[in-house]
Amino acid sequence: MTDSAGSKPAIIAFYLPQFHPIPENDEWWGPGFTEWTNVAAARPLFRGHRQPQLPGQLGFYDLRLAESREAQAMLARTYGVTAFCYWHYWFAGKKLLERPLEEVVASGKPDFPFCVAWANQTWSGVWHGAPDRILTEQTYPGEEDDQAHFEYLCRAFDDPRYLRVDDRPVLVIFRPTELPDPAAFTERWQAMARDHGMPGLHLVAYVGDIGWGPDYDGYRRDGFDAAIYVRFPFRHTLLTRVKRRLQDRIPRMGPKRYRLIRDLPKAPAGLEQPLYPCIHPNWDNTPRSGRGGLVLVDSSPELFRHHLRQALSLAREAPVGKQLVWIRSWNEWAEGNYLEPDRETGLDYLQTLSEEVNLPH
Repeated sequence: MTDSAGSKPAIIAFYLPQFHPIPENDEWWGPGFTEWTNVAAARPLFRGHRQPQLPGQLGFYDLRLAESREAQAMLARTYGVTAFCYWHYWFAGKKLLERPLEEVVASGKPDFPFCVAWANQTWSGVWHGAPDRILTEQTYPGEEDDQAHFEYLCRAFDDPRYLRVDDRPVLVIFRPTELPDPAAFTERWQAMARDHGMPGLHLVAYVGDIGWGPDYDGYRRDGFDAAIYVRFPFRHTLLTRVKRRLQDRIPRMGPKRYRLIRDLPKAPAGLEQPLYPCIHPNWDNTPRSGRGGLVLVDSSPELFRHHLRQALSLAREAPVGKQLVWIRSWNEWAEGNYLEPDRETGLDYLQTLSEEVNLPH
């Protein structure tokens, strides 16, 4: 095995394309709705709650503009991000928020690496505080839909900027357990990739999420090549425990508040390698979910530094070429989950990323 102790892991940041209006959002939430709608309308819900969190030097950008995408890529490259991972929405042939990625592929710009994560879950009204409202249901019609889906993504897979592992394009599946037959899915997609002239795909299962642990330890058995394990270290505050006891009496006390702890949790037994670490710089989804949201009250560049340093150390244990650290996210502003500069912290998170990635090892 190649010595990887001194190597520099790749930093992959998830990227939300919901910063331009689409007809569906206009119909559901009103003309002109974008991610910025909830961001700008957010208000503090408890003493010391930092809301609204407003963008810094990139401003309230519109992803229909090539200039906005170029500015993001320039900032990401400058501070050590290796690639964007675009959230991709496919519902049995219906696409949503597809324009930014399609224009990136068609134009060849920005000259910045990327890959795709299929967010294969039903769209609800969670982005506008109505989580029980079903907007677009995720279904799995079968092989013909898989073929159409693969053919749609092929133009991206063939792009020279596309992120590869072992010369295989990386495709992340956000909810692998919601696939009707994960093993059949991976087998079909690998066969289609080989028929297309590729050595195959590097299929990655997303395992675990904020608030709950890993939900799928059979990803290698089912044909996935690796998994992203979300390492989110937080603990309940006293207020959260009190809230739980009083929930029936005072149902609208406010959002759940959590405190970050210093060390990342270890991956549970049974999760096979390769296992890519994923960390969050911050979190506050009250702009989307209001009083039903969750807030990490003490997110800071310094805590991010410590978590990032641990994630980089974990990544360096893998062979060269498979040393990936995933960050969720580059720009999920209505989740308070972003690396982009805001008006309070400026470039502090990105500067921390740059410093840690470039430390000698």
